[in-house]
Amino acid sequence: MRIVIGSDAEGTSLKEVVAAYLHELGHEVVDKTPEPAADFVDSTLAVAHDLLENPDSLGFAFDRYGAGSYMTACKVKGMIACECSDERSAYMTRQHNNARLITMGAGLVGSDLARGIVDEFLREPYAGGRHQIRVDMLNEMA
Repeated sequence: MRIVIGSDAEGTSLKEVVAAYLHELGHEVVDKTPEPAADFVDSTLAVAHDLLENPDSLGFAFDRYGAGSYMTACKVKGMIACECSDERSAYMTRQHNNARLITMGAGLVGSDLARGIVDEFLREPYAGGRHQIRVDMLNEMA
């Protein structure tokens, strides 16, 4: 699977952990910020816009706490994102909300937990069905 990642300086360490793990799993990793972005807004927008152009891709954005990247992603029309610091939220937001972008904070999420979040987010595809009504409503916003 094609996975898009990006970070500001504060999120770089966690981005590198996740990138290495994604490579281990055999995914294609597209790093939109090989050099850290000056601001989480720039890095998150780079990831979100790439995801909109590549509908079969998923993504991860990293900053210090995950909240700034999450707020940025939610301003992009058509982007459904989730700030995650636990595996269950990553799984549920992908399966029920068709989230395509997870944001994580390097100041909150450690390496092992980040790998667990990646596993759960990528584990199953969006379920569709009864959840599509909510996804359509979310996509009309922003």
